[in-house]
Amino acid sequence: MSTRILIVEDEEALTLLLRYNLEAEGFEVDAVARGDEADIRLREQVPDLVLLDWMMPGLSGIELCRRIRARRETERLPVIMLTARGEEGDRVRGLATGADDYIVKPFSVPELLARVRALLRRAKPAHVADLLIAGDIELDRVSHRVRRDGRELHLGPTEFKLLEFLMQSPGRVFSREQLLDGVWGHDVYIDERTVDVHIGRLRKAINRGRDSDPIRTVRGSGYSFDEMFAPEA
Repeated sequence: MSTRILIVEDEEALTLLLRYNLEAEGFEVDAVARGDEADIRLREQVPDLVLLDWMMPGLSGIELCRRIRARRETERLPVIMLTARGEEGDRVRGLATGADDYIVKPFSVPELLARVRALLRRAKPAHVADLLIAGDIELDRVSHRVRRDGRELHLGPTEFKLLEFLMQSPGRVFSREQLLDGVWGHDVYIDERTVDVHIGRLRKAINRGRDSDPIRTVRGSGYSFDEMFAPEA
């Protein structure tokens, strides 16, 4: 499952350049050209990182960054500000407003990608780690293998993505709609009950005998990976 990056930039050529290089690195990319549109998008769905231009129509990057930090849902959202304003005072203002990093245009794309990965590694280590471990379950993103107590489990592609998505945010409850968006994607239109079917398949694949079930059903809300999960003694 890809890490999601939102580009907020009104220069179309730069947006295309960023999208191409970020998608080539395996990121899922969304883009908007106005600050007010970005504000609405962030209220609908929170990405994993924002690349934010300073000067935009509708709402400035500085004001949008203030709003991001003011909302509980986005107060820890990694933000990299992109701007042609390279004076020290501007950099200080951008960082003081809440940006995690500040890159002056024109910039090196490899350097930008390195900063994106570094920031994600600090803010969301599960999103860049090759190996996710919880209790006696190990999920290897590189080999696409899952093991439990040393025993290899055989998961279908969807069950693998579902387990990966849940293990990235242990304890967080995801609605069926959020799981559909995160695992199947925004452009796939399927019934929410499909989530229940695949959760059932996932449980059958990872739970044997007296194994603890790490998948928690939250009545009326959805599912989560139990942050207190531990194997049976």
